[in-house]
Amino acid sequence: MAEKVLMKGNEALAEAAIQAGCRHFFGYPITPQTELAAYMAKRMPKLGGTYLQAESELAAVNMVLGAAAAGVRAMTSSSSPGVSLKGEGISYMAGSDLPAVIINVQRGGPGLGGIQPSQADYWQATKALGHGDFQILVFAPSTVQEMVDLVALAFDRADEYRMPAMILADGMLGQMMEPVVLPEAHDVAAHEKPWAASGHKNERKHNIVNSLYLTPNALESLVVERYKRYEIVKANEQRAEEYLVDDADVVVVAYGASSRVARSAVNKAREKGLKAGLIRPITLWPFPVDTLKKAARHVKQFLTVEMSMGQMVDDVRLAVECKVPVSFYGRTGGVIPTPKEVLGEIEKLV
Repeated sequence: MAEKVLMKGNEALAEAAIQAGCRHFFGYPITPQTELAAYMAKRMPKLGGTYLQAESELAAVNMVLGAAAAGVRAMTSSSSPGVSLKGEGISYMAGSDLPAVIINVQRGGPGLGGIQPSQADYWQATKALGHGDFQILVFAPSTVQEMVDLVALAFDRADEYRMPAMILADGMLGQMMEPVVLPEAHDVAAHEKPWAASGHKNERKHNIVNSLYLTPNALESLVVERYKRYEIVKANEQRAEEYLVDDADVVVVAYGASSRVARSAVNKAREKGLKAGLIRPITLWPFPVDTLKKAARHVKQFLTVEMSMGQMVDDVRLAVECKVPVSFYGRTGGVIPTPKEVLGEIEKLV
């Protein structure tokens, strides 16, 4: 049996990326994710990899773009304001069909906000990370172990679908320590990318990585083709956990750190004889619409719990097509909701 190691969330994310074959990290410090970059600074030189603290978030994300274009696994990490600065580069990566992984350990906002946990970047990650018509894969871990597991999955799916992927965590998960089992190391050279600009040695045509198309019809056809690929992603990659849903009258929908609070509230509700359950989205894009539609056939009420003023709640309402009432409870600014508060909301609905 694999040995468990006690690790902080940020450091577990970094080690999981290394185990997944990432040898190129470009970042810039910002609380509450700085330990991730610091861990990479120690580990990468020992592995013959690249760690570079760029002069800015903009520089860091464009270095990731260059490394991804060369066909290697590359990653950057930041927190909310820093991810905003990276948005243009991520749009360029999406427009160039490049796989890479971006970590966002969210903090309170808007603006500089605060350094406490938040989930107020949901809209940014799933709807408006950059300009133009594009999506990225978004994974939402709820434990340090799941952080580890989802990093490898994010790299694999980014490669498979040739699109950027994000791990959307928060300050609570980044700073907490839990025992984890680390995966076996990937073969760094195992990921063949025939499209990469990695040198042709006169043995193949030149590969050009580009997101600029001056002919409207050419750009339109590329975007349409990309969206056909997104439909395949939606069909194959929806992920969610269901907890006590089968006989539930009220189902709480929560992701990440909020789902840990919601699970405790559901357990307390069950102790009181209230039929409550939990749906925890693991992919925020593609959103687990199918899981929610299935639950909506028998559930009487949904309650969305977030560390924001209400962002994912819109996707829950769309998923259930307004056939079932959807309520919302949230705390923001870095305040974490308590199980008692969520239980109170469940009791109101019952």
